[in-house]
Amino acid sequence: MAVIALVVAMIATTTLRSGLDLRQQTAQFVETLRAQGNVGLVLLGLAYVPASLLFVPSPLLTISGGFVFGMVRAVIAISLGSTLAASITFFAGRTLLRHFIEQKVANDLRFRALDQAVAQHGFKIVFLSRLSPLLPYNLLNYAFGVTRVRFRDYVLASWTGMFPGTCLYVSIGAAAKSLTEVTSDSSQSSSAQQALFGFGLLATVLVSVLLTKIAKKALVDATFVVPTAEN
Repeated sequence: MAVIALVVAMIATTTLRSGLDLRQQTAQFVETLRAQGNVGLVLLGLAYVPASLLFVPSPLLTISGGFVFGMVRAVIAISLGSTLAASITFFAGRTLLRHFIEQKVANDLRFRALDQAVAQHGFKIVFLSRLSPLLPYNLLNYAFGVTRVRFRDYVLASWTGMFPGTCLYVSIGAAAKSLTEVTSDSSQSSSAQQALFGFGLLATVLVSVLLTKIAKKALVDATFVVPTAEN
């Protein structure tokens, strides 16, 4: 299983290092889904699964979906698809990587304390992290799978936390007049996006403070229960 995870990581690294500009290809892919109607919407949602597993950024996919399918239908398909993708990647991290990583940190008291903190306050931490555009979305999907956050909390917090960003990017695409505008850098810059970025920055600070506070308390509590040599 660790070998499979390594292969996935290598593919993702190769893709990122290749410096390929996938803007035009992504827009054209979504455009081909237009003729498929509702099936195309389903395929659009499912496209987030390999994107999440392979660390491929998805904002342009979301913007293109808004341009091709309009605000309402694209938001529904993308919100469900991105949540499904996050859930599948979460399970990949929990099944493929958990045992491997646990072996590496089995004696690390700090990791055990952090794991306990996320287990107790998982919804808050996941929700705030999803609001932030500064935190690596795809990496977090795997990372949360390694912790003991409850799957129910993870899914609900991911869906609600990602929803504002989904609506924003879809609205940018829905307002575009052509595919050329969708793929241009200017299409991804707006006052609304800047506002969301500022809000996401605040969420980043909050999740960092919350994690530090909870983990510190859990670490202190764990320290008191660790057996000593005298016992």
